[in-house]
Amino acid sequence: MGSSNLFILALFVALSLSNIEVGLAARKLQQLPINLPQMPSLPTTLPPFPAIPNLPTLPTTQPSLPSLPNLPTAPKLTLPPLPSFPSIPTIPTTMPSFPFLSPPPAPSSP
Repeated sequence: MGSSNLFILALFVALSLSNIEVGLAARKLQQLPINLPQMPSLPTTLPPFPAIPNLPTLPTTQPSLPSLPNLPTAPKLTLPPLPSFPSIPTIPTTMPSFPFLSPPPAPSSP
């Protein structure tokens, strides 16, 4: 138990000292003067554009296309007749009237 406590204490001291050294190195780097690289001078005139090459001339006449071979005629296909579907019953659009019973007479008061 004592050796593990001593090991943890030694590790803590080592990390603390290394952290202090890192902080000092960072402070030293921040205090150094900044040396910026020199910018190269830009040319005042632009170089000339390259010459455009001459393109070959295109032919004005097109070669004739070969004629298409004759295609054989396809036989005419006939479809069988559609089966007859049963007729759909129509939905009535009028509401039937329901007979309502009249309420019983109220008792008369004297």
